[in-house]
Amino acid sequence: MLLFPFRAARPANRPKFPTTVASLLLLPLLTPTVLHAQTEATLQEVTVSGARETGYRARTARVAGFDDAPLRDIPAAVSVVTRERLDDQQARLLSDVIKNDASVGENYAPVGYYENVNIRGVPLDLATGYQINGMSSVGEQNVMLENKERVEILKGLAGLQAGVLAPAGLVNYVTKRPADVRDITVGTDQRGSRYVAADFGTRFGSAGSGPQPFGLRLNLVHEDMHSYVNHADGHRNGGALAFDWNLTPSTVLQLDAEYQKRAQRSVPGFQLLGGTALPHDISPRQMLNNQPWSQPVTMESHNLNLRLDHTFSDTWRGAVSASRSRAIIDDNVAFPYGCYAVPSCDPSMPGATPGQYFAADGSYDVYDYRSPGDKRRNDQLQATLTGNLGTDTIRHEVTFGASVFRRTVDLREGLFDWVGSDNIYNPTPLVFAPAAREPGPSYRALDSRQRALFVQDRIRLGGRWQIVAGARQVWLKERTPSQDTTRSELLPQAAVIYQPTAALSFYGSYSKGLSLGGQAPAWTTNAYAFLAPTVSRQWEAGVRYDWREALTLSLTAFRLSKPFEYAQPDTSAMGNTFVQQGRQVHSGLELAATGRVTSRLQLSASVTALRARQEDTGTPAFDGQQVINAPRFRSALFADYSIPGVEGLAVLGGWSYSGSKHATRDGLVAIPAVHRFDAGLRYTTRLGATRSTFYLMVDNLLDKRYWKDVGETLGDGYLHRGAPRTVRLSARFSF
Repeated sequence: MLLFPFRAARPANRPKFPTTVASLLLLPLLTPTVLHAQTEATLQEVTVSGARETGYRARTARVAGFDDAPLRDIPAAVSVVTRERLDDQQARLLSDVIKNDASVGENYAPVGYYENVNIRGVPLDLATGYQINGMSSVGEQNVMLENKERVEILKGLAGLQAGVLAPAGLVNYVTKRPADVRDITVGTDQRGSRYVAADFGTRFGSAGSGPQPFGLRLNLVHEDMHSYVNHADGHRNGGALAFDWNLTPSTVLQLDAEYQKRAQRSVPGFQLLGGTALPHDISPRQMLNNQPWSQPVTMESHNLNLRLDHTFSDTWRGAVSASRSRAIIDDNVAFPYGCYAVPSCDPSMPGATPGQYFAADGSYDVYDYRSPGDKRRNDQLQATLTGNLGTDTIRHEVTFGASVFRRTVDLREGLFDWVGSDNIYNPTPLVFAPAAREPGPSYRALDSRQRALFVQDRIRLGGRWQIVAGARQVWLKERTPSQDTTRSELLPQAAVIYQPTAALSFYGSYSKGLSLGGQAPAWTTNAYAFLAPTVSRQWEAGVRYDWREALTLSLTAFRLSKPFEYAQPDTSAMGNTFVQQGRQVHSGLELAATGRVTSRLQLSASVTALRARQEDTGTPAFDGQQVINAPRFRSALFADYSIPGVEGLAVLGGWSYSGSKHATRDGLVAIPAVHRFDAGLRYTTRLGATRSTFYLMVDNLLDKRYWKDVGETLGDGYLHRGAPRTVRLSARFSF
């Protein structure tokens, strides 16, 4: 079961801003001499490996294939959040990244726990939906961003790229490569959080007139997090190493290793009152599980990637990659859930609240949940061979590949014991004694193995037409304590691209995906059973236009069909049975613009209109309704404007809108639509020989109160409050 963590209460006498950090942030205002100032517009873009790509507009991505490719040649909807945008927004978590794309939203992302997202209304697969440098990484972690050059998001089916996964897409983190860099970043916020990160890199060795053969890059981070939620503080420490070695002029070895340990009290979600109403007058600072015996949830993650590239000739090259991703989670929390022990939820009473919700008056049960040492591990080995064949008239760019993937999950026989009941409106929360039992021994909860062969052929017909066709044959074998699953499936993908000019590109595509079946909730008749794997299909068409090689405009239309899984009300012993019946059909339009509008203004903007309907479910009240946690309309905008006459100063601003989201499958309960505004400043100057950049960002400028997501986990729905107004300051010094 997924639960949530915490951190010790913050000291009452701590300063609002740490003195040393505040002094650094105010330094450019206090110093009498500014030797030199630079604007971002004067920076020259370079393409040397490991160099920083400036601006919000990316030109390539690897998430849609097996290596970097120009975006104009990718027949899929891909968005890229560059390092510059991550810095401007002072991004620390995936939730900070996804706010840049209107098609992506939070899906069960409690403060202090690992986060998940949905893309086009479909939750991402924690087992296979996340990658680092194109290789699988465990989704049950908060991946450190300090060593990432960009974050890529592939929207829609990705069966050819990743095999068995949910039909939402992929999130790929691309690491920084070694380069000559020496950066220190410090930061804080109005609650006194402390942040310091170091980014050091170099290239060395003698190689005549060629590139230096060795490169190293080290990223270190320490953060003390003072949460906006009471009693939910935490801290994290992390480090990452990137190593490049040019073994020969045609052979390159790359190694990436990262480690992070995070400890924080997590913030549990609220649940619908009586199963039919939203909680009201809830402060975003309210913590429901502040028992004296509850502990921070500790998450320790390791990610290791090794890649060897070799160029055989002018037309053929190959790569072998190996990766291991591992997360260890200690869950020890007081968990508020349901109301089985509350009298008004007694199923023998007429109109009783179903036990998996909070009671109508706000009463809820508290459980002592302990599951220490939960382990998730993803191992992958992949080899690819790419070659160019044909003539100038018809040219083939062919990729052959093989992949072996294994995921294991080891859990303790967790403790989940009721210790008492309370009420969300109680001004003095009750204190309960912890359970007397202890967690049981560890066991192998999942052993999942995938073997795959894949091929892709990009056929260039002259200079304007491309046909991209490929398929992945996947063999899946999965074992749990209660059942075994064996499945083989061919996952095809085909697309046509038409490029009438170098700046304009049209495409249409079809793809097929295979996903694992969901697990039945505890309150259904077939509790904990896994349903059979399901097949999804997607059709997509899009157009991209590069305006003056500065601004990329795109329009995408899509239609996704997948089987519908839900707890179907019936006359069984538990009153519900988890089934696959009917289908979800997600159709939508996406409009995006990223890059420079003028020499002083750059922006990232996107709009998504989504119709995600449940059809033929067998429950008339559910048919035709929008799926839960998927707004019909969402928009996102972030802009950077350099102020004329004040060299180095830029104004930053963001606006996001999310339409109403259904919280129940019958559509009778929904969280309201919300507008959110952010504003900030960036100032770049030189302090002696040190290039210094100072950032001020105010998130949720108008201090809007809102519910940020109504996502599900293991069949249960939770509501999470959005953060109140937060002022953040940081400074980066480049030596």
